[in-house]
Amino acid sequence: MPKRIFISADHGMAVIYFLQSDVVSRLLEAGVEVILLTDDETKDKIAAKFARPGLIFEGLRLHAAQKYANTQHPRLQWVLGYLRRVGGSWRINTEAMDSHIWEVWAENSWKFRLGIWIPSALAILLLRSSRLARRALVKAQTYFTPNLYADLFARYQPDLVIASTPGWRMDRYLLREAAAKGIPTMTVIVGWDNPSSYTIPGAPVQWATCWSERQKEELVKGSDWSEERVHIGGIPSYDGYLRREWLMPREEYFRLHHLDVNRKLISYASSFVHFAPNFPNIEALARLVSSDSLDEPAQLLIRLHPSHFQDKPRIFAEERERVFALEKQYKHVHVVQPVPLGGSLGYYGGEDMPEKASMLAYSDVMVTVYSTMLVECAVHDTPMIAAVLDTPGGWNVPGKFSLALKDIGNWPTHLRFRQARAGKVASNEAELREALNAYLKNPHLDSAERRAFIEEEITYTDGTSGQRTAQFILNVLETSGGPAR
Repeated sequence: MPKRIFISADHGMAVIYFLQSDVVSRLLEAGVEVILLTDDETKDKIAAKFARPGLIFEGLRLHAAQKYANTQHPRLQWVLGYLRRVGGSWRINTEAMDSHIWEVWAENSWKFRLGIWIPSALAILLLRSSRLARRALVKAQTYFTPNLYADLFARYQPDLVIASTPGWRMDRYLLREAAAKGIPTMTVIVGWDNPSSYTIPGAPVQWATCWSERQKEELVKGSDWSEERVHIGGIPSYDGYLRREWLMPREEYFRLHHLDVNRKLISYASSFVHFAPNFPNIEALARLVSSDSLDEPAQLLIRLHPSHFQDKPRIFAEERERVFALEKQYKHVHVVQPVPLGGSLGYYGGEDMPEKASMLAYSDVMVTVYSTMLVECAVHDTPMIAAVLDTPGGWNVPGKFSLALKDIGNWPTHLRFRQARAGKVASNEAELREALNAYLKNPHLDSAERRAFIEEEITYTDGTSGQRTAQFILNVLETSGGPAR
């Protein structure tokens, strides 16, 4: 019988990783049957777009998983999840985890702080110091294994279960159930900062494939992965960028957003809205391009963040409306919205990869905070700036944690960007103007540093990461037992 794999794609980034790269295609070509589990509400839409012989789509039953999380000892499950997110070893940079610790402190009551946060802080000290404690946490989480997928396991009897996280999201229940049945498990790392921001697995997972030696070090030192079981395969999601598969013609792209072909294009990708407003960055850029304060005539294209479309908290949507108002107020300012896929995948569906690829390729300068877009921008050798203009007090909303953008420069990925000197950092409007003018005058400035940066962060720059990752999966299939059928 052919080998079978379950793949959990519970996030739009995972849909891109598996289905808009060579990963699933290569597995199918090798004769492997793939059962892809994804958001129930968008499953049929995804199936219609990517259907192929040997590829089966099933629902991830996320509503049932969420119900279980909310009803079966929810406080204990939450505490276990919190500890795994912030309990990674002190052998790696813990700045991102530390920020989440204080976020939880700020957004909860004194009763919570005394009853949950302070005892958890003591547990975090133990977890960060002890490998045995971290292993015990992984084991403790397996108590919550609801067997939501028993019928699917019985029907398909997969030889391997792969998820886009090692149980950091609702995929934890699928992975725990696989582990309980003795089925080999694997995670792929889809996000640049994932190994340093979430750390300890939420389920027993045996194999991992990641972007780079740096991510491998974070997995091995931060959450005790065996070096022999962590593969460096690059990031398949970027193969389409590297092979220029998604690129629209420049004239077509400019017409799409009513851009002026005679003005330089500055793009802004919103990021880190959960911690601080992006509006100061955006407003400063709008003023600079509309007042012709730069050395070259320019225009601004603003890409909103998926969080800008969340109903709660309302402040994110309010910032979105302020950005739309700027578009009306200033000339040469345009807004592009991420395209929603729907369901729980929201605005992370990967439906607009041609839009994003074209924005990155045709921008003369790209500005963001410290988002993954910096890596994507470097792939296109486009000059880039991390803008960290802050609003005093951040969101200034009672009960909402804020963290100054200037204070996140030492998070692991942000620090690597700064140390690589692959782009500039601007903390005020004068520095932003200076950085923009430097890149508008010389687009090749820092090009060598950008190239070195992506070689360090994604390893493979030849568009073959999907093939390499698929081959690793096939190798694991050959060496792992899987269930008897």
